Amino acid sequence: MSRIALALALLLAGCSAKVPAPPAFRAAGDPIWSAAAFQPAQVAGTWRQVADFRTAGACDAGLVEITPTSEGLQLRGTLCLAGKAEAVSGTAPLIGPGRLRVQGEDWWVIWVDVGYRTLAIGTPSGRFGIILDRGAIPADRLNAAREIFDFNGYRTEALMAL
Repeated sequence: MSRIALALALLLAGCSAKVPAPPAFRAAGDPIWSAAAFQPAQVAGTWRQVADFRTAGACDAGLVEITPTSEGLQLRGTLCLAGKAEAVSGTAPLIGPGRLRVQGEDWWVIWVDVGYRTLAIGTPSGRFGIILDRGAIPADRLNAAREIFDFNGYRTEALMAL
């Protein structure tokens, strides 16, 4: 009798609804590079989100204040990540060149323009990718960021300007 109950329980467990995995905007096993020359002290200030990767959902463009500290980068704001508004706060320690750990997740700066006006940030998992700018981003820097995401394996058709 207990074998039948166990078999029934296993059968019912197999029928339960699966929670869909969050979209991945790049294959997790593909190579991704961070900006080795990234200078954390150069990113102090307010950054406006100008683009992100999404397939569904909608949220307003985010804003984040970045303050370099001896422990890493202090972040405070809200960003639209994969179509969902997420609060970002706390210290993000530097874990490698152009690499941060933000609230337990690795964020990589994959590109910054020479004037530190535009940042392209992605994740090795491909969970999201965003473009931050200090103001209104011109088309040439937006296109450069798009090309960097493409080079790092992102599906750029999902990149939406905000």
